[in-house]
Amino acid sequence: MARYTGPVCRLCRREKMKLFLKGPKCDSMKCPIERRPYPPGQHGRGRVRNASEYQGQLREKQKARRIYGILEKQFYRYYTEAVRQQGITGENLLRLLELRLDNVAFRAGWGASRNQARQLVRHGHVTVNDKRVTIPSFRVRKGDVVAIGPKARDFIVIRHNLDTIDRQVVPWLERGQEGMAVTVRDLPLREHIDVPVREQLIVELYSK
Repeated sequence: MARYTGPVCRLCRREKMKLFLKGPKCDSMKCPIERRPYPPGQHGRGRVRNASEYQGQLREKQKARRIYGILEKQFYRYYTEAVRQQGITGENLLRLLELRLDNVAFRAGWGASRNQARQLVRHGHVTVNDKRVTIPSFRVRKGDVVAIGPKARDFIVIRHNLDTIDRQVVPWLERGQEGMAVTVRDLPLREHIDVPVREQLIVELYSK
């Protein structure tokens, strides 16, 4: 599985905003963007440019990729699928990203970040309809029950995340089994997706 293995906080600094890629650290003063709120590199602080239309579109696309932890090739495949679906392409794209299994595990509160939730999935600690699934990009459907496996329910990290992270379950998920399972009640709507992304700019970028 291809994934980004470089410094994560560098990505937030490049976008000049917190993408919350490292869980609780992003809410503390240890977050590097609190001390260095400018792009990384030797020219990050001094270079001032007039933002072009293309630059704005590119930054929105990069921001979405980094929030969901997806590389370019896979992200473009999501876009082409969103184009084929009925409805607004940008909203279709965000809906496909939200329905990834690792994102559902993150939304359920089992992982402090999407990276941690992805690791739970890869290690076989998450089940879909009582079947173990180890593919983070697995797409859940309406009515699916996503749960933590029996052996992982006593993990300190999962208990700690459920007890300490103040994260409300999104309206399209219904929590059960004392937080150890969620049911996909419906497909996510745009107003239920709280990522700071202007999806229309992504569509404009790929439409060129």
